[in-house]
Amino acid sequence: MGSSVRELAGATPATRDRYVDLLRVASLGAVVLGHWLMAAVTPDGVGNLLAVVPELQPLTWLLQVMPVFFFVGGFSHALSYRSLLRKRPEAASEVSTGSVYSAFLRARLQRLLRPTMVFVLVWGAAALLVQLLGGGGGLTGVTLRMVTQPLWFIGIYLAMVAFTPPLLKLHERHGWGAFAGLAGAALAVDLLRFAAGVPYVEFLNFAFVWLAVHQLGFLRADGGIRRPALLAGAGLATAGALVAFGPYPLSMVGMPGEKVSNMAPPTLALLCHGLWLVGAVELLRAPAARLLERPRVWRTVVAANGVAMTAFLWHLTAMFGVYGALLALDVELPEPASAAWWAQVPPRLALAAVLTAGLVAAFRAVERPVPAPPGAAGAAGATGAGPLAALGATLCLLGVLGLSMVGFGGLLDGRTALLIAIPVSAPAAVAMTLGGWLLVERAGRGPGRDGLQRP
Repeated sequence: MGSSVRELAGATPATRDRYVDLLRVASLGAVVLGHWLMAAVTPDGVGNLLAVVPELQPLTWLLQVMPVFFFVGGFSHALSYRSLLRKRPEAASEVSTGSVYSAFLRARLQRLLRPTMVFVLVWGAAALLVQLLGGGGGLTGVTLRMVTQPLWFIGIYLAMVAFTPPLLKLHERHGWGAFAGLAGAALAVDLLRFAAGVPYVEFLNFAFVWLAVHQLGFLRADGGIRRPALLAGAGLATAGALVAFGPYPLSMVGMPGEKVSNMAPPTLALLCHGLWLVGAVELLRAPAARLLERPRVWRTVVAANGVAMTAFLWHLTAMFGVYGALLALDVELPEPASAAWWAQVPPRLALAAVLTAGLVAAFRAVERPVPAPPGAAGAAGATGAGPLAALGATLCLLGVLGLSMVGFGGLLDGRTALLIAIPVSAPAAVAMTLGGWLLVERAGRGPGRDGLQRP
């Protein structure tokens, strides 16, 4: 592992934007740390520290960094898709464009879906075994319900990859106008939601808000973010005004029992929060780039990037494992936010990190991409590769989002959750995800090795 990381770091092209890799790792790391810190577990259940101590909610304006990850995704997706088009100049035709699209989807989603499917299948088998043996109560039941919740992020990311080609064309024609159009749509949705009381319209902002943040990555790829201080200031001021005078809560993550969440579905306030974060990280670009020129620092980032998705998928498993071990050993779990609770935080975090590292060691191999056989033709043929890949991505999107909502609790009881007004069970969600992944793999094997930058 060490020699491989050293070789990868040493082979890094001079043209690679190392800061993007740092932002990818740092944003996922911040999410993991935030989840570990926010969990207020007691023998009676799982709460949220931010609900227990509302004074801590302003910290979410620093720790809610998912917009940074999606911003980085937009940058990487633009470079990767353009790279494929340059390598296949014949892609001007509709048939070839479909082939390029399927290759793009496979290349971008492989390191996302392979570890995700292993996670889903392992947890699905464990949940089935637990419930067949009559378990599933207490902390075990909570774990079965909650361990899949972070999969919503993967579902959103799938949508971003799938929509990259048309939205990139929109960006190339209109630049900031494309972002403004998506932001305006997000504003219109919130007006219909809060001012007109239109039901269900708020769910459209899962697309408009996150795709607008993704569009900022396209702008960065083309040098369109020239005044990051202005972007950060405008975003922060607007988000602050919306929270102070509008119907938006202070927290940039969801709170238990809240009528309105900035996260689910996302709001205009969260989009403005994303603007402030993007501007802020761009202001740090130059000093961070100098730091990343140091070989040891860059090797650390390369190593972390190689296992980041696996660590993200399993970090809640590790956290609940730590709490389960404490309960099994009859270690008292203090009242959340008490002095004793805060005293337990460092050892709990250390144990969760160690257990996560063990899970990464066990599952990291599946995060490595497997290139298609050179010259192999897609099973669907070039004419059907694009639609087949799009169908696969759609099934994966619906399956992953459905599983994030329903979890694995009540597996034998037929428990369901509503996904776009349709009840979805865990087995159905797993089947859609697996089927979609296989379709993406089948459609994208034609181009073979693409040399794309990893997601």
